[in-house]
Amino acid sequence: MSGPGEPLGAPQPVQGSAENADPRTAELEAKLAAANAELEKVRDEWLRAKAETDNVRRRAAEDVAKAHRFGLESFAGALLAVKDSLDAALTVENTSIESFKEGVEITAKQLDAVLEKFAIKAVVPEGAKFDPHRHQAISQVESDKEPGTVVSVLQKGYLLHDRVLRPALVVVSKAKEEAA
Repeated sequence: MSGPGEPLGAPQPVQGSAENADPRTAELEAKLAAANAELEKVRDEWLRAKAETDNVRRRAAEDVAKAHRFGLESFAGALLAVKDSLDAALTVENTSIESFKEGVEITAKQLDAVLEKFAIKAVVPEGAKFDPHRHQAISQVESDKEPGTVVSVLQKGYLLHDRVLRPALVVVSKAKEEAA
């Protein structure tokens, strides 16, 4: 039993003969000390692994936040040249329609180069089969073409790495109605 100053669960002396208890007690105490040392080692390793996992998780969350915040930095930087060209065109005082048109064409080529650099492709599906995942039908017209074929494109669509940014707005063919 525990006495008044001893904590509960404190090891109690083994009762019995001194010659039987001492070697067995010493062996058990040695095993207990070894087990406690191993427990402390494993606990320390676990705490270190937990801290490392927490650090990796925190760093990954920071990386994701930075990617969200600055992911467009390269794209935005490439668009600045296009913006500069537009601004320069607006500052020219004496310009003709031809020179203005030429400037717009050059700026459009710059913009096309930026879009190509960042894998943004135009979708111009005229003559192709209507694809509801890439096209948005605005109307249908009777046509000699097979029903469900894109007859005209009202607005280009765009893909980013084969993912639709904006569907193409199209007019789709339908079968001609027979005269009654």
